[in-house]
Amino acid sequence: MELPKQYDFSESEKKWAKYWEQNKLYAFDSKSKKEIFSIDTPPPTVSGKMHMGHAFANSQQDFIARYKRMKGFNVLQPFGTDDNGLPTKLLIERVKKVRAADMNRKDFVKLCLKTLKEELRPTYIADWKRIGISCDFDVFYTTINDHCQRISQKSFIDLYKAGREYRTEAAAMYCPKCQTAISQVECEDKSFSSFFNDIIFKVGDKEVIIATTRPELLPACVGIFYHPDDKRFSYLKGKKAKVPLFDFEVPILQDKDVDPEKGTGIMMCCTFGDSMDADWQKKHKLPIIETIGKDGKMTAVAGKYEGQKIEEARRNMIEDLKSQKLLLSQKPITHEVNVHERCDTPIEFIHSKQWFIKYLDLKAELLKWGNELNWYPKHMKNRYNNWVKGLQWDWCISRQLPFGIPFPVWYCKECEEIIIANEEDLPVDPLVNKPPVDKCPKCDAKEFIPEKDIINTWATSSLTPTIVKELFKGTEVYDKLVKNPMSFRPQGHDIITFWLFNTVVKSQLHYKMKPWNDCFINGWMLDPKGKKMSKSKGNIIEPQEMIDKYSADALRYMASGSKLGDDLPFPEKELVAGKKFTTKFWNASKFAIMHLEDYKLTKPKKLEIFDRWILSKLNNLIKTSTQSFDQYEFSKTKADTEKFFWQILCDNYLEIAKDRLYNPDQRGKEERVSAQYTLYNTVLSCLKLMAPITPFFTEEIYHLYFADKEKLKSIHVSEWPKYDSKLVDESIEKTGDIAIEIISAVRKHKSEQSISLKTPVKNLTIECEEDMKKQLEEYLPDIKAVTNAEKIEFNKGTVKLDCDIKIKVEI
Repeated sequence: MELPKQYDFSESEKKWAKYWEQNKLYAFDSKSKKEIFSIDTPPPTVSGKMHMGHAFANSQQDFIARYKRMKGFNVLQPFGTDDNGLPTKLLIERVKKVRAADMNRKDFVKLCLKTLKEELRPTYIADWKRIGISCDFDVFYTTINDHCQRISQKSFIDLYKAGREYRTEAAAMYCPKCQTAISQVECEDKSFSSFFNDIIFKVGDKEVIIATTRPELLPACVGIFYHPDDKRFSYLKGKKAKVPLFDFEVPILQDKDVDPEKGTGIMMCCTFGDSMDADWQKKHKLPIIETIGKDGKMTAVAGKYEGQKIEEARRNMIEDLKSQKLLLSQKPITHEVNVHERCDTPIEFIHSKQWFIKYLDLKAELLKWGNELNWYPKHMKNRYNNWVKGLQWDWCISRQLPFGIPFPVWYCKECEEIIIANEEDLPVDPLVNKPPVDKCPKCDAKEFIPEKDIINTWATSSLTPTIVKELFKGTEVYDKLVKNPMSFRPQGHDIITFWLFNTVVKSQLHYKMKPWNDCFINGWMLDPKGKKMSKSKGNIIEPQEMIDKYSADALRYMASGSKLGDDLPFPEKELVAGKKFTTKFWNASKFAIMHLEDYKLTKPKKLEIFDRWILSKLNNLIKTSTQSFDQYEFSKTKADTEKFFWQILCDNYLEIAKDRLYNPDQRGKEERVSAQYTLYNTVLSCLKLMAPITPFFTEEIYHLYFADKEKLKSIHVSEWPKYDSKLVDESIEKTGDIAIEIISAVRKHKSEQSISLKTPVKNLTIECEEDMKKQLEEYLPDIKAVTNAEKIEFNKGTVKLDCDIKIKVEI
């Protein structure tokens, strides 16, 4: 069958996506005895549509899934969506133009669930299918469905009973904009321009200068601190300082955590400006004064500044300090501030009751658990280790949001005894369901208060290995899945401290088992200038537009060019190269198939020398490509296969084989069969090597010719090429390379002389040693045919196997 003149990627991609789905080509077989390769696929946050970062990272993940499937594994590649908590709340408010605060909570939850199911999720999943992601979409979950709610609530109950979860009133990290507590892992540093304000505090008739960037915290000042070894302030021991603008006194105390080199060397402690304030308050048993409310505005203790936003209060207090001559000076600075990664709002520390997972006491174990994983690339483990070593807080898992998975908790109205749901009742919503007891087991009271907070979405998504495994409860494969770690976790380097770390924590606390064997860390897709893509910056590149212009295969080709773990500035030229590659492969396949129409899968009695040359190189390629994929180095497989395809197959072998293919009467029928056998296996192997990376066009070519011969319904369920050491011959490769140099030199000579390549060469003289002449003799028929030489003769010279060839061309 002849291939169409041009490859129509748009129609082909639609056709094969539909074919794969209808034939359930990527379905996990729970009854199979094959070795399982299970992937803890990242459930993307439902944000409306797939972005380029998704396309980049998920393509890389899919390369591995497709490779393992071809290697004979029973691949479990589920698909889930992360659609609970703050991201979904913000999305629904934007899409539906509503405010959760203006709606009944029950109505807002209903709106979220309906919009996700009917409008957002179907389109989102279609985007993934469009780029050829080979997930089993029947093994599906959403982090808000009953299945996930049950697992998340059970995890909470189990850890609570194990003494690993607790509720306490403490200074918790809080986002005033999102109006919810957050955890350390949800913060990132951002540079801000500000001022060190040197403020005058009165100590009797003396003055003490304290430098601060946050004068708005003055009404919450509860103490002044200096280092016990700092002799400059020893006279202050046991005294009190008057807080400017507010005229109340606070004690002056000593603490070794004061940095004498920072600011003026003396610091104020406010409740709460940062984690150090929280530590000092607890350590020195100081009072708590809340001057910033959960809405980000000043409270009543701020006096005339009450109701002002933080920045407004800061400006007004500065002006008042100036007018009262209590501001000595201002020094402009740029400093790092903790912000909420969702909205870039500087975090505050708000004193409130929150739920925590206790793990600060497990730092040594956390480092050990991280060492049990195989990291790809290895250096990414440093990020995990640095995060563990820098942990300062237990994990705050409660959020003050209207949408998400509820805590399965009620409180006794009289004594605040905690009442936990029964496991068999899960999932529960305390705002809807009654507690499992009629009266408090501690005080016999009969009224209960439901917990209104929800469980942080990361506390649920950190259970994805369990979520996936529990989907198979009641099947033959269930025991095997739950008793073993998953094989593979692909994810971005930006969420090592989020998703990866917390999944390790949950897996070890629940099952005393690592969650997976290998963790595969991809980089970011950046904009062409190397900046992170952001809607607010206006530098987003839509993958859908690139697919329409270049093809899904070209996009995946581009994604395969990045070394694992590296960020990649968006390279549109790689999409151009990807499209060019598929076009060239299409044309090369057209040529091959034209000459394979009458091929009966016959193995030749003898392989011709140039066929042995390319098959040797092909098997070395298969060996290195397999090794690369086994180490998740798909970029090397792509680069090596592409180099082989262009330089070995297209530029040289196809030209060399033409004479035997076109002229069997002159060259011999067995010689033609040898070329057909070689061409068939070389093109098919190249298709297979590229199939994980570019699945659509390889499937198209496979079905246009090879499927009838191979008797398989897809290239993606065919066997990965096997390395055959018997076909590898280093000496044939070396001599063949020299024969190629001879052919190239003749071509170059004709080109430089503006002579047609078809012009006969009357005499081709090759200067070389006698041993070289003997080795080249077997190549002469093909050299003669390709160069169109009427005569080839040898002159004795000093040319060796690894030296340049000297030739003389007579036209």
